[in-house]
Amino acid sequence: MISLEQAEKGIPLRVMRIQESDLKVKLFEMGLYAGQEITVVGRAPFGDPIAVNLGNSVLAMRRSEAKLVQVEPLSVP
Repeated sequence: MISLEQAEKGIPLRVMRIQESDLKVKLFEMGLYAGQEITVVGRAPFGDPIAVNLGNSVLAMRRSEAKLVQVEPLSVP
């Protein structure tokens, strides 16, 4: 498992867990929760923020927020 901050652009990912923090509820309300399939679609020039494809939306996240999200790459059948 890696943090979302470390994930490479364009690789399909599954959210495994979100660490306890004041932001956990905010991330859940935006649709980011365990089991969700996401993809990093872009990064700002210095890596902050990160753009994440989440269903039909693109979510911009600070690196500090992305560190809280643990992900695994989806296996290719």
